[in-house]
This record gives sequence, structure tokens and C-alpha cells, in this order.
Amino acid sequence: MNEIPAFRQMDHPVLVEATQIAPNQISITYDQPADFASATNISNYWIRSNMGPIGIASVGMNDPLMSSNAIRPEIGMITPVSNSKTRFVMSFRVNAMTGVMYTVLPCFVNLEGRTGFMGENWGPLSRNMFIGM
Repeated sequence: MNEIPAFRQMDHPVLVEATQIAPNQISITYDQPADFASATNISNYWIRSNMGPIGIASVGMNDPLMSSNAIRPEIGMITPVSNSKTRFVMSFRVNAMTGVMYTVLPCFVNLEGRTGFMGENWGPLSRNMFIGM
């Protein structure tokens, strides 16, 4: 029987929904309170697009997620919405392209008060795709 690596067994927040709320902003919501430092580290996020790594997208459809192609601080930032610890807004220097399909892919976001999670923060029920408006 295959064992699941320990880092994937850790309880962690899962992305519930990603919604474009402005031409250059995406609202994201987690199912549990997230650790502030890991949730607001823009380098813990990737955005995949069907047009490749242009604009707000850091990776194309078949690109692996690596630290070298994560969203960089000079491209965007992420801030909390009030004190909810579950809602955040990603803001970019450029607008999302109209009609392009985007997928938000967070990784390494810990639960509030915890550290060490090294997996993906989305699942089969995550509504993490949107079409640029």
C-alpha cells in the first residue's frame, strides 16, 4: 500500500472559491482560518491560464508549479479582507485578459497558528477557475 507523505496529511485550509472582482483583482476564500504569513505570501500562489504565462498568469496549462514560476511580488500582492482570516484579495499591476480562462493555485498555506504544510491548497470541490472579464 502506498503511504501518503506526512506533509500532505496535515490539516490545511482549502481554497473554496476564487472570483474576479475587478479587472486586476481576485477574491479568494479558504474553508478554514489561514496563517497570515503564508496566506499573504504572493510567492505561495500560481495562476494558470489557457493563454500561457502572460499578464496575471504565471504558468500555462502544462507547466509544472515551481518556485521559479510562482507569482512574483513585483507583479502582485495579496491582502486580507478585514479580520476574517479566510478571505483575501489578490491585486495585480496588470488587468486579467478578457475571455481567458484562469485557475488560481495556492500552495504551502498553513492553518492559523501552524507551519510546515508543503502541499496544494485546492481540492476537487474548489471553485478556483474563472474567465477574465
